[in-house]
Amino acid sequence: MPAGDFEKLKFAYAYGADACYVWVPMFSLRARTNAFTMQTIGEAVEYAHNLGKKIYFTANIYAHNMKIKPFLAQFWKMVAMKPDAFIMADPGLIHLVKKEYPDVEIHLSVQANNTNWAQAEFWATMWIKRIILSREISLKEMKEIKEHVPEMEFEAFVHWAICMAYSGRCLISNYLSARDPNQGTCSHSCRWEYKMFKDDKTEEELEMVTWRPDQYQELSWNFTLEEKERPGEFMEFDEDEYGTYLMNSRDLCAIDYIKELADAWVISFKVEWRNKTVNYIASVGLAYKEALDAVESGKEYDSEKLSAELFWIANRGYIPGFLAGNPNANAQFYERNGSFGTKAFLGILRDYDKKFKMVRVEVKNKFEVWDTIELVSPSWIKELKVEKIFKTKLNHWTKKATTTFTDIEYSFDENQAEEVKTAHGWGYEVWINMDEKPEDFSLIRKELPVDTSAEWLGKFLSKKFD
Repeated sequence: MPAGDFEKLKFAYAYGADACYVWVPMFSLRARTNAFTMQTIGEAVEYAHNLGKKIYFTANIYAHNMKIKPFLAQFWKMVAMKPDAFIMADPGLIHLVKKEYPDVEIHLSVQANNTNWAQAEFWATMWIKRIILSREISLKEMKEIKEHVPEMEFEAFVHWAICMAYSGRCLISNYLSARDPNQGTCSHSCRWEYKMFKDDKTEEELEMVTWRPDQYQELSWNFTLEEKERPGEFMEFDEDEYGTYLMNSRDLCAIDYIKELADAWVISFKVEWRNKTVNYIASVGLAYKEALDAVESGKEYDSEKLSAELFWIANRGYIPGFLAGNPNANAQFYERNGSFGTKAFLGILRDYDKKFKMVRVEVKNKFEVWDTIELVSPSWIKELKVEKIFKTKLNHWTKKATTTFTDIEYSFDENQAEEVKTAHGWGYEVWINMDEKPEDFSLIRKELPVDTSAEWLGKFLSKKFD
């Protein structure tokens, strides 16, 4: 699972991850959103190994000449930290690393777009231990790659936001908002609201503009788009047998395909979205860990129940990506350009006072007295009723954003407390009633009102594309 910061790393391991990947400073394609420093990634390795877990360093830049020297200057320090593997993409850097550090384990990043067995054969000659397969290939193709390169390990993504471009190589975000997808700052411009306008060009004029090959199938008209916040700026919008070029893709969810992936010799199941909050990590971790444990022990798992757990977090509707073939029109979310979820993330539980039977909550979203909420922990999920909410004059959560009950604890002070009816959103802390001490890394959430227009929920997880 992804670890965008130290707290997310801790939550990921608590909710079932066998391994986490972290982005090294300066040398990963998520450098702008990376919370780790050279010191803290070393501490992350120690934390992971003390739990008996694995940790991978993502150093998947495609380097210009100016970055090769500083990369090699820093790499020996990273090797000394003893991560379990490095995730890399640049063949030149891989060559230099292997020449200097032949025993270092390297996993090929999805950014390298491995889509066929010939590529896998090549990377085997470069001493790559594992390939993280391109998300654009099917289960059938995965099996064929393994048959040709049986000595190679393979990893596949099972949950993330599908991008309209190969592994995030999209120019729309950069063009419209100067934000680079591969630097972790994509503005998801492909999902914004646009207007479409007809352009009355003749067939001859269209052919001159598009320069398509002979099999190009002409449109009845040519269309241009106007983005809502950019009135008067028109962009040509074209669709033919190659696809459509501005899209609102549904999200990838492979919860129905865990056994099929295992049968295709995938040995590592990867989750993306490093910028998501710990509630995302908790739900995704709980769902996929249960499915993986069941498949490993030869048992069936309740796909419908696990799907519901994944639908409560924000999503755009799910499809299984390209695992069962091209989803075609089902890949796009046409109804709206927003995301949906069935439950709201309310807060992280930080401390418990046994005397008063109160728990301190770092609030993320508003809740009120008499709300029915769910307590989510690594071991179980259960409902409870909020009977009392207290606001205090002291606000500790900003100082303790990466801790749980196992660190310094605060006690409920009735002299500093004011009973209130509502816990307000982000940047706020309260104490609420709880009969027993929650498990470490516990969260609270609640059901949202049913969105009657969101009839797509649950529709696109099935194997209807087989």
